[in-house]
Amino acid sequence: MHYTVYIIFSISCKKFYTGHTQNFDNRLSEHNNGETKSIKSCIPWTLIWKTELPKRSQAIAFEKKIKSRGAARFLTDLDVKW
Repeated sequence: MHYTVYIIFSISCKKFYTGHTQNFDNRLSEHNNGETKSIKSCIPWTLIWKTELPKRSQAIAFEKKIKSRGAARFLTDLDVKW
C-alpha cells in the first residue's frame, strides 16, 4: 500500500491545499464534490503536484514539511508551474 502526498489549487479562491491519502483519485473527487467542509467553497480543485511514499508516517512528515514552508514556496523551489 502506498500513500500520496498532494498539492491541489483552487483558481476561484487562489488557494493551495496540501494533504495525503491512500486513494488520490477518490480524495480529489471528494474535494471537488464538496465532501470536505474546510475547502468546499473553493471548488473546483486542480492537481498541481503529487508524490507517492510507502509509509503513512512518511507521508504525514512530508505533508508537514510542505505546510511549514508553504505550498507556493515548495513548488517554486521545485520549479513547478501552476
